[in-house]
Amino acid sequence: MTTTEQKRKESGFGEIVRVIVHALIIAVLIRTFLFQPFNIPSGSMMATLLVGDYLFVSKYTYGYSHYSFPFSPPLFSGRIASFGSTPQPGDVVVFRLPRDDSTDYIKRVIGLPGDKIQMIDGLLHINGVPVKREHAEDFVGTEDGPGIKHIKRWKETLPNGVSYYTLDLVDNSFYDNTPVYAVPPDHYFMMGDNRDNSTDSRVLSQVGYVPIDNIVGRAQLIFFSVGGGEPAWKLWRWPWVVRWDRLFTLVR
Repeated sequence: MTTTEQKRKESGFGEIVRVIVHALIIAVLIRTFLFQPFNIPSGSMMATLLVGDYLFVSKYTYGYSHYSFPFSPPLFSGRIASFGSTPQPGDVVVFRLPRDDSTDYIKRVIGLPGDKIQMIDGLLHINGVPVKREHAEDFVGTEDGPGIKHIKRWKETLPNGVSYYTLDLVDNSFYDNTPVYAVPPDHYFMMGDNRDNSTDSRVLSQVGYVPIDNIVGRAQLIFFSVGGGEPAWKLWRWPWVVRWDRLFTLVR
């Protein structure tokens, strides 16, 4: 091999290394400041989100807290670069569990600071007023266990006009009737859409009110979804287990 050929080979290898390094840097910056991928491990947000959904969460929507960054370095308190943007009723958000800030939860924002939240006979009340609720077509699927099931579903509309669907697995379940929850300043009240199978802000000892600093970001887009309890890395199973109709759908 001539000196010229060797230099050309070394130059080509160096270029490949530079491309890889630049790609890694860009990926880290995107994950840190823009979008972070999450997967759904439980059915608490059915049927909006299913076990096996993979989604992107926007980190910038409400600004950044120290939980927005890898390893959650306690470099500052509060939120920065929020530009006045705060979580709104109906937003689906990822947050760090207040009692264990190493654990991520995903729920829907129901109550804002100062709101009073209560469930009465399974109907959500906000500040003493029942939210609009309409019967919807049953959810049909096998997501909550073996066998095809028909699960009662409601369309709920919050006072700000945001609508979404909730599941009603059991009549008169434990959290269908609750005391009044008064949301403290700078905190939010979160609930799962699968109302009878969700550990959320109704369970004060487990979740309770979520500080705004604990919110990581807003769920935006389902980019992949695999059913049947299959791991995503089994590419040869994709033709049968990927939920193709859920790919690249917005989270609402």
